[in-house]
Amino acid sequence: MQRKRVGQSECPVARCVDQIGDWWSILILRDALQGTTRFDAFQKSLEIAPTILTRRLKSLVDDGLLEKHRYCDHPPREEYQLTEKGRDFQPVLFSLLAWGNKHFAPEGKSLVIFNDRSGSIAEPALVDQETGDIICGPDFRLICGPAASTALKERLERQAQESSANATARQSSPKAAN
Repeated sequence: MQRKRVGQSECPVARCVDQIGDWWSILILRDALQGTTRFDAFQKSLEIAPTILTRRLKSLVDDGLLEKHRYCDHPPREEYQLTEKGRDFQPVLFSLLAWGNKHFAPEGKSLVIFNDRSGSIAEPALVDQETGDIICGPDFRLICGPAASTALKERLERQAQESSANATARQSSPKAAN
């Protein structure tokens, strides 16, 4: 069964998921952000089949997250370097790491983020650049941006109405009164 492509979706989240593709691509980007550049090093680190790695690297190159550069002519060998688009994935990866440490590491954190400048462990937070507020919780929600289509505006309006109706129902239910 072929996976549905959502790259033409208006939603930036869907576009990102379509661009990154799957867990192998995220893990390849993780290793690339740690300095891995060569096929054999990716393969050894990830314990991934060469055919799968070849396809994922090609996809990441085609999508502009990695660039391929030849480092040896005989035999021909190439390395993969992050593009600006690929480097911009680092905060996403760090957010996934923090979320994974919080919810999927009952044994404790096996991987953390280190700040070389301060010499301390860093805890990532998504912050509003204008106010400095941490973007989390009920004060933040998605709204349509200036490029939103009528269909997207209608979908978000419908979701907002459903959410409001559900909140009202929860508040008036007998369980809420207890």
